[in-house]
Amino acid sequence: MTTPEHGDAIPAPPPPTTPNARRFVGKVALITGAARGQGRAEAVRFAAEGADVIALDICRTLETTQYPGATPEDLTETVALVEKYDRKIVAREVDTRDFEALAAAVRAGVAELGGLDVVVANAGMTTAAPTWEIDAAHWRESIDVNLTGAFHTVKATVPILLEQRRGGSIVFTGSVAGVRGLPFLGAYVAAKHGVVGLAKTLANELAEYRIRVNTVIPHGVDTDLRVPELFEFIEASPNQMPLYLPSLPDPKSHVDDIAVAVAWLASDEARHVTGIQLPVDLGRTNR
Repeated sequence: MTTPEHGDAIPAPPPPTTPNARRFVGKVALITGAARGQGRAEAVRFAAEGADVIALDICRTLETTQYPGATPEDLTETVALVEKYDRKIVAREVDTRDFEALAAAVRAGVAELGGLDVVVANAGMTTAAPTWEIDAAHWRESIDVNLTGAFHTVKATVPILLEQRRGGSIVFTGSVAGVRGLPFLGAYVAAKHGVVGLAKTLANELAEYRIRVNTVIPHGVDTDLRVPELFEFIEASPNQMPLYLPSLPDPKSHVDDIAVAVAWLASDEARHVTGIQLPVDLGRTNR
């Protein structure tokens, strides 16, 4: 039986070619975890559709888990890809766990680009282990990066959106792990369930200000967010395998599949959509 890590990645969606391909002209989009993977794809998608971009990423390996983070060179590449669309970009190396540093980076980006319209809380990481074997340091790091970092992102950006009085859109990167109980990902599952709850609460709190808040729910995206030990645990416990298999035959999504969904959630085409969890998951949550 094929595990989630196997198989060829499916082709990327085409670049924007529809009449809506300039949905974000005159707008500014902020993305955390923007140096590579889904965050980079989202930065490029928003730029392709006319937005200027604030791109934030920690750009280093995490301390406790030694999770292989992006590099400064990765962030530089994101900058170059955005600039190909003749858009402005402010890129900063910042740890979303450090609220003061994050808030300063947000303020600097907003001051340089003249405002803020879209916030994508994307930064994240994961490690795998049987839940009762997770040590305290790894648990804290997963919760701090995935959940507290997302909280800090909205804490730093929502006051700006409110002050501008022109509405806005916030999109959280969730996961199938945020709506299902997946074995061997206890800390990640707990954090992503928290992200979903945070988004749903904010959607209620911010609706009167025309700020929409939604969560995209990916599964098996072909990125550097890989956890090889997860598949070792799954192969050793084959009865858990069905929980990791999608309905569609494609084993993975492309990063641009997620970027397309995020851009739609952030666009005026979704102006009546708030408080949802949008699966882009090959049918995983339906199994």
